[in-house]
Amino acid sequence: MLSGCVLHHAVGFRFPLGTFVVNMLGCLVIGLLSGLVVRYGLFSAPARLFLFTGIAGGFTTFSAFGLETFTLMRGGEILIAGSYVVSSVIIGLLVLWLGFGVVTFRS
Repeated sequence: MLSGCVLHHAVGFRFPLGTFVVNMLGCLVIGLLSGLVVRYGLFSAPARLFLFTGIAGGFTTFSAFGLETFTLMRGGEILIAGSYVVSSVIIGLLVLWLGFGVVTFRS
């Protein structure tokens, strides 16, 4: 649903922006949740499994990411495919770190 909304506003954009936005939001959520676990010891092991793997893992779209990258490569869009992979990994890690830091930062 979020991916579709992003795509609606990015008509003609070749970069898979919808999946990218959903995956970055998922990284932020997992960063925030892991920060809550580390800082406050929140969530039991079963609750963490449910939240991290079930909810956040089900929300992000790694299989769509793989298919979109593959499709771009098959279509000869190697530069776009490469930038999608690199930006997804680097920005995803930065957003996860940001979410974690928001919760664990001690002033």
